[in-house]
Amino acid sequence: MNYSKITVLILGVSLVLTGACSQGGGEKDDRIEALEQKISQLEQNQVVTPSNAQNVQAADPSSIGAFTFEEEVFDFGTIQEGEVVEHLFTFENSGQAPLVISNIQASCGCTSPEWTKTPIKPGEEGFVKVVFNSTGKSGVQSPTVTIQANTSPNVTRLRLKGSVNRKTASASPGPSAGPVKR
Repeated sequence: MNYSKITVLILGVSLVLTGACSQGGGEKDDRIEALEQKISQLEQNQVVTPSNAQNVQAADPSSIGAFTFEEEVFDFGTIQEGEVVEHLFTFENSGQAPLVISNIQASCGCTSPEWTKTPIKPGEEGFVKVVFNSTGKSGVQSPTVTIQANTSPNVTRLRLKGSVNRKTASASPGPSAGPVKR
């Protein structure tokens, strides 16, 4: 008698679970059908643009400047730790509009940039001066500066590269064990 109650209970639970699964399956079927409709639209080249998408238009060449750098990478060779390297990157605006540098950002605190702050007219030259301080640095170094301007693409990167030899500990004439008690 107890076995029949357990059997009925198991049968009831399995029916409830089967019913719950079939209800969830209907929701899945609806999603699958919606995806199949979207695939069908894509296959027919009827791409639906999402409502939150922005229209992107090609930049008008008469409204942007263009960098023409003599070099975009400067190899400073091998230096001793603590030395400071400066390099002046020069460029010409080969675009059709005045070139405006809106921001320049260094890749680390060891590098600081300076640049032409005024708009550079087409055909005129400007500069980006990069200063690299090797204090606390050793080994191969490759600091960069990222330039944001009204160019296409609007981001340009300049890079210094080289190697920094570790500073050797110099013999100091003072005591190495600290103060002496008397």
